[in-house]
Amino acid sequence: MDLRLLRYFVAVAEQRHVGRAAARLHMTQPPLSRAVKQLEAELGTRLLDRSPTGVTLTAAGAVLYGEARTLLALAEQTRTRVAAAAGTAMLAVGVLADSAEEAGTGLAVAFRRKHPAVRVQIHEADFTDPTTGLRSGLVDVALTRLPFDDTGISTRVLRVDPLGVVLRSDDRLAGRDSLRVADLADRPWFQLPQGIDPVWSAYWNGLSREGPVVRTVNECLQAVLWNGTVGLIPLVHALPTGLIAVPLTDQAPSQLVVAWHTDSTDPLVGSFIRVAVSTYRSSGLTKVSPGPGRRAQSVQAALSGINRDRTRP
Repeated sequence: MDLRLLRYFVAVAEQRHVGRAAARLHMTQPPLSRAVKQLEAELGTRLLDRSPTGVTLTAAGAVLYGEARTLLALAEQTRTRVAAAAGTAMLAVGVLADSAEEAGTGLAVAFRRKHPAVRVQIHEADFTDPTTGLRSGLVDVALTRLPFDDTGISTRVLRVDPLGVVLRSDDRLAGRDSLRVADLADRPWFQLPQGIDPVWSAYWNGLSREGPVVRTVNECLQAVLWNGTVGLIPLVHALPTGLIAVPLTDQAPSQLVVAWHTDSTDPLVGSFIRVAVSTYRSSGLTKVSPGPGRRAQSVQAALSGINRDRTRP
């Protein structure tokens, strides 16, 4: 059975929509539809019930989804072990579109120092996939942001960033020291695409459902510049001329995390997690970014006892 077809099927099963799955896989819809039909032909059964609004799994499709995820995980483990035995170990790291810099100089230098022979492949995902390819088996470990559906995924918090609302500099609210979400109840908010992780979507989509759909930070900022849309943004982001971020006092902060499959036994994944945590701790980046008018505090205090460290590799 072709692992490529299984990966395609898993994406469709998780997105519940061929078009959204194609966008997640960075491909067009027709070849993805053909691939799923080829898989159905090979197995001699229908895997999806199709409708104008999307797809649902048949009983056979639900069984294959569970088995396919296991097979893909095993394939990745096998690839890593074979590469390690051949002296060409590789680690695939997913990064969220707004956090690509988090895989930058400090972490890269620390990881290369510990594993000079390991080839690191970076996969940058947009806002449609908060697991940055971890859920679909594209990557081994991820640098991303909570909250999202973390079933089967463990996380360690690296930093906690307060949120603000991004506005045009000439907006009547731009001069405020802080705002509450209710102050923006009459504004159009930019929206994440439909059909994505509901926990993730509920956190970022705000009050209104009238704003433009966006997939990247740049699309968010352009929506504000051109249309006066508003939306949430971590206060660590530098903004272009013409935009300003005003802190929100009643919105839970955004947690930057390193994430991995809970059942992962890959030693390189465990090493990456330890290096990431150590790098942030030693640099002081494990503290809450204060943002305008905010006082930094420790991660432990900011989380108020919430423990997301399910596994300590």
